[in-house]
Amino acid sequence: MRASALLVLASCSPRRAALLSEAGFEFETVSPRVAEKFHLDLTLRELTTWNAIRKGVSVARAYPDKIVLAADTLVALEGGVIGKPADLNEAAQILRRLSGRTHDVCSAVFIYRFATGRSATFHDLSRVRFRRLSAATIENYLTKVDPLDKAGAYAAQGCGAEIIAKIDGSYTNVVGLPMEKVVSTLAQFGIRPKDSQLTE
Repeated sequence: MRASALLVLASCSPRRAALLSEAGFEFETVSPRVAEKFHLDLTLRELTTWNAIRKGVSVARAYPDKIVLAADTLVALEGGVIGKPADLNEAAQILRRLSGRTHDVCSAVFIYRFATGRSATFHDLSRVRFRRLSAATIENYLTKVDPLDKAGAYAAQGCGAEIIAKIDGSYTNVVGLPMEKVVSTLAQFGIRPKDSQLTE
């Protein structure tokens, strides 16, 4: 994206970048140099919020005059938080656990301008019900996606319809960025999609 963009996406996720681009935002992408933390004693909302803030602050320090957007997404099944799988075997195990059941997907977002200290933090929660997945379906699905960079070992976009029966709540939240809330909050910071800027 343009180096002169005021908005910085503190993420290496191509899915989040695609959501912002499709919404018409101009931004540059910077990968945060912090490891995502995973503590079982924290709730889904607490954990995603903590990680989003850590990512955002790490990037904002290097870009004090820009508006930095960071996010974190995790999955929880019956209160147990599920992160990213370590390997394909763990990915298959996770999909077997989610098969035929409904789980929560939480994305927390942190928007921050270091120079002024202004920030906004929010989260969104969606409920996702999986189809009943056979061993063959899981094996076939894992040949089509890379599950290792995805919380819950799956993606809602692309081949998601093969494993997802229903989503209650924001679809983009499940992808990794609740755009309904992102758009309205960025507007409070003076950041709007290109099309809306042209009409003002």
